[in-house]
Amino acid sequence: MLEAALTALAAAGGTAVVQAAGTDAWGEFRSGVARLLGRGDQAREYTELERLDQTVTVLEEARLDEAVLVRARQESSWQTRFETLLEGLAGEERGVAVTQLRALVEEQSRGSGAVSAGDDGVAIGGSATLQADRGSVVAWNAGDVTVTPQTPGPHQG
Repeated sequence: MLEAALTALAAAGGTAVVQAAGTDAWGEFRSGVARLLGRGDQAREYTELERLDQTVTVLEEARLDEAVLVRARQESSWQTRFETLLEGLAGEERGVAVTQLRALVEEQSRGSGAVSAGDDGVAIGGSATLQADRGSVVAWNAGDVTVTPQTPGPHQG
């Protein structure tokens, strides 16, 4: 069984795969994951590339009402793949794999710098200021959001 820090790293790796899937960064990230999991074996690396491509397909084909569950399942699946890899390695070899996985996670984290939302959502990276105008109403439930109510002008009744 892995120590908590390695389990957390594997979980971050699973999340990174799902976040990178289908983005501009996917090609390079995908290759890095396949190299890590393939461990120098071209046949295994090819198999991992196919699994990664399948992940993109599954995520893209998910219906809106099941997207969150599908993403969670894919994250869990990749977490398990990374945990299995790390459990099967010892000593220096495990250390190298940890370094490689950490670099992939950090690269994805830096590279994305973005947030995403489904077709019905809005995603904001950072703080936001929302302002009602012309008699409209603003409602939002999130952290670090400033909602500024505005009184309708005389022409708005």
